[in-house]
Amino acid sequence: MPSRPAARDGAPGLGIPSVPPHNAEAEQAVLGSCMYDPGVVDEVRAVLDGSDFYRPHHETIWHALLTLRAADAPTDPIALGEHLAGTGDLNRVGGPSYLHQLVSGMHAGGSAAYYAGIVREKAGLRRLQQTGVRTIQRAQEPGADPDEIRAAVETELRDEREKALASGQGRLSRYIVDGWKFVTETGADTEPLWGTREQTVWSSGESLMIVGPPGVGKTTLAHQVVLARLGLHDTVLDMPVSPSKRVLYLAMDRPKQIAKAMARRVTPDHQAALRDRLAVWQGPLPTTLDKEPDLLADLAAAHQADTIVIDSLKDAVSTMVDDSLAVAFHNARMRALRNGVEVMELHHQRKATADAPRGQRPTLDRVYGSTWITSGAGSVLFIAGEAGDPAVTLHHLKTPTGEIGPLQLIHDHTRGTTRIDPALDPSQLLAAHPGGMTTRDLATLLSGEATPTRGAVEKARRALDRLVAKGKATKREGTAGGSGGGQQARYYSALRHISAVS
Repeated sequence: MPSRPAARDGAPGLGIPSVPPHNAEAEQAVLGSCMYDPGVVDEVRAVLDGSDFYRPHHETIWHALLTLRAADAPTDPIALGEHLAGTGDLNRVGGPSYLHQLVSGMHAGGSAAYYAGIVREKAGLRRLQQTGVRTIQRAQEPGADPDEIRAAVETELRDEREKALASGQGRLSRYIVDGWKFVTETGADTEPLWGTREQTVWSSGESLMIVGPPGVGKTTLAHQVVLARLGLHDTVLDMPVSPSKRVLYLAMDRPKQIAKAMARRVTPDHQAALRDRLAVWQGPLPTTLDKEPDLLADLAAAHQADTIVIDSLKDAVSTMVDDSLAVAFHNARMRALRNGVEVMELHHQRKATADAPRGQRPTLDRVYGSTWITSGAGSVLFIAGEAGDPAVTLHHLKTPTGEIGPLQLIHDHTRGTTRIDPALDPSQLLAAHPGGMTTRDLATLLSGEATPTRGAVEKARRALDRLVAKGKATKREGTAGGSGGGQQARYYSALRHISAVS
């Protein structure tokens, strides 16, 4: 067993013990438990991190365990010894005999988190002790300024408290805020990432899922949003997109095809932005997100990304139909979101519904997998159409605010662009009818049904009212019914009226 390390941060002359607070037996129990059962690593990593271990060789072993767990590899002394030998650390941590000693001694089993809490608590005491030593030393310096010392101490204590809340002893308070802060600072009043406040496609702090059968342009649309997030474009489908600092694109599903698709929209002028602000992961992840819920947030942090794109969802989860694994994936999604990372997901529809009648409005149950996959998403877009068809329909199945569409889209497969079919643009339709239109008139044209549903009529009403609010249309109020019958409100194109006057 390695010898005891030299005392760190002690200050006997100040009445502070030379050996800082620690519990070597608790550290050994934690590591032995993780070696005995790989699943314990996931439980312990929510309680402490590597810097909480007092003994340096224990910290080295812990990081090796995390690496093995991320690769879904065994964590027993043999596998761990091979890994440490490969990194040149095996002898430094005590050799194979010490690893076997850890796992054959007292292993914590179901008490691993409890022992990890002891390790974390001692680490907190050591940091506070270090702060105290530095405070005393500062106070003894000639010309010491008490205000500067106080400010330095407050900063150190605040940093320590935030670290404690982020993991370890603060795991039960990790996401706790007071009610006022929750209402005013959580992000309920933030600008959307894509769309407007009235019609939000992608809301900050909520994931966006783009669903559809193969070949209908999910990746094409996603790439346009990504490039807009990189600041290379302002809008997608005539709706604003807010810029991102850095995007991490998980190209797990046929990365070569993803690269070809993105290349259609890229020019030499984009080189600097793509080098600095876009990172692409090619191929499978080290493990699935249901097995390691922190992996998504850790990947974003490792690559300094505030936006992460999962292409596609089936490659990130062990199975999509198991409810428990779907909930585990949602936990991974939420941990990333809570860390300030925006999430976009590309996904597929159920094969059994692939042959649904063309034009029929899809529903959430056409999305493949457990219902909890879509239940946790903030916004769900569904692209309906035939593979390779330039004309598809975009449905907004789950909305943060007002629903968009359905939108008839035209893909330009050569340039990798998508636009709204002008023939079914409400503003264009209104301009084409100089005598004006009622909400039912517009609903009939948009739905293609002679007798549109009440929902279709209400969508048409909202679309026309938005045009009025933007100054693109005027409205003549209807009249109530009587002996001669009532009249519906009628809308007229303001753009057509302006051009006629000029």
